[in-house]
Amino acid sequence: MKLTLYFREYCSLCHQMLAELGPWRERHGFELEVVDVDADPALEARFNELVPVLMDGETEICHWHLDGARLAAHLGEIG
Repeated sequence: MKLTLYFREYCSLCHQMLAELGPWRERHGFELEVVDVDADPALEARFNELVPVLMDGETEICHWHLDGARLAAHLGEIG
């Protein structure tokens, strides 16, 4: 499984979510792609103030803060 974290380099919430995802990745073995929304005008327009946003394809798992309950439910449904 591959999840995507839409991210901004200067965003402290983004760095916090990335760090919090580490143990989840170790436990569940999913791949994580980190995408800088500021590098793509379409992504910047789509996500703008929602970042960080954790997605599985087109399904949003959470934004701003890691929602452990939603991530656990999502991983249980998929895995």
